[in-house]
Amino acid sequence: MANKTDMQYFNNLHQSGVCACNVADYLVSCLTEYNYENIKEMLTKIHAFEHEGDNKKHEMSKMLAKAFVTPVDREDLALISQNIDDVTDGIEEVLQKMYMCKVTKLIPSALPFAQKIAACCYHMTDMLGEFVNFKKPAKLHELVIELNGMEEECDVLYMEAYHSLDEHCENALEVISWREILDSMERCADACEHVGDCVETVVMKNS
Repeated sequence: MANKTDMQYFNNLHQSGVCACNVADYLVSCLTEYNYENIKEMLTKIHAFEHEGDNKKHEMSKMLAKAFVTPVDREDLALISQNIDDVTDGIEEVLQKMYMCKVTKLIPSALPFAQKIAACCYHMTDMLGEFVNFKKPAKLHELVIELNGMEEECDVLYMEAYHSLDEHCENALEVISWREILDSMERCADACEHVGDCVETVVMKNS
């Protein structure tokens, strides 16, 4: 079991994952009862959630700057922290794109895609909770593989949503707007997978 000093790093990463889950949950709630008239209020609230994630990243940076010894390479801790922050930033970007593109109605795949991203975030956070056991990585490795599988499911959803845009959009401008939004959503799933890849790299380094 990690000592108290080491636990601060693992706890920070897990809490950062929780921040990502909070942002993802809020996006799902926005899309569940979507009303473009309220989007500026939505942007304010989602940014507050995203800012909590920023604070965790800054906290990690401060800890690493002061540390003499870390449980794994400080560069790896910094990279995982940054990649988790990329997840929260990416989810916020989805709503920002909807505002910039003046999206007044959703395509059918929007909410299921957001729900799938949220599921990826929760699974990523479970993995981060297990990260402390990186020297006994059987369960951790299993969680990484499962996260990769969830990202592949998002890829399928992304392709199908992209393929059917002409069926749900009234004009070319709507198609272009939703292409941008779907690209942002797909990057969220990729970012979750990148966190898992970084964790897997730490495991290999310490095997």
